Amino acid sequence: MAMKIAFSPCPNDTFIFHAWVHGLVPGAPELDVLYADIDVTNRLALEPDGPDVLKISYAALPWALKEYALLPCGGALGRGCGPLVLTREPVKAAQLAGRRVAVPSERSTAYLLFRLWVAKHVPGGVGEIAVMPFHAIMPAVRDGRIDAGLVIHEARFTYPNYGLSLVADLGDWWEEETGLPIPLGAIIARRGLDTEAVAGWIRASLEYAWAHPDASREYVLTHAQEMDPDVAKAHIDLYVNDFSANLGEEGYNAVFALLDRAARENLVPPVDFSLLRSR
Repeated sequence: MAMKIAFSPCPNDTFIFHAWVHGLVPGAPELDVLYADIDVTNRLALEPDGPDVLKISYAALPWALKEYALLPCGGALGRGCGPLVLTREPVKAAQLAGRRVAVPSERSTAYLLFRLWVAKHVPGGVGEIAVMPFHAIMPAVRDGRIDAGLVIHEARFTYPNYGLSLVADLGDWWEEETGLPIPLGAIIARRGLDTEAVAGWIRASLEYAWAHPDASREYVLTHAQEMDPDVAKAHIDLYVNDFSANLGEEGYNAVFALLDRAARENLVPPVDFSLLRSR
């Protein structure tokens, strides 16, 4: 029976999982794939009949840890890859007070970092929060339908094409605050599965992708929402890194730091950190 998996159509995910999806990982089961935006996968992690394996935001992990185990590979964590706060005209951070802001998910790492940043830089806080698919946010800011947008993924490379202005790079802010990389997307597997085997299949799929970088090109671009091939490559180069193969101590420390700080600010439930490494 096929293993059910859900991940985004973004280039980093399709690059990592291409080999497994296409039966190129020896011994790995067939996959039944759902391609979905992060806001959808975050919700799926809370459903009793959710997929066996999921890509979710690290910000959603506290709600999922009872039923799912965090895998040490396949996710997105790194430096220089954080979410951006954008506006149509140049503004200072304090000018966002009371403004309407679009975000890709209210349980995304991007939104968690945004709330931590706002608490320090926007007196009185922002106004209404509107949840939108990430690819719809920049057009909404450009067209004046939203005052500011919190963007992720390839928007880091493409926002100048929309004539938008950078207010803050939350990845830079996080790294300056903590000295740690930024935890973005986590791969989780339902407890009760052989999670070590699942992690091994993911690593094998990633190693295949690195060894055959052109093999996944058509698959990646098919799911990349008409993305320019150079942008797709830049996306992969940024978000697929050594942490994708193994979180390691630095990666786990970054996850601990983010979730601990967020819990102390009452942004997420307190986390039993012993569950993060449990199998």
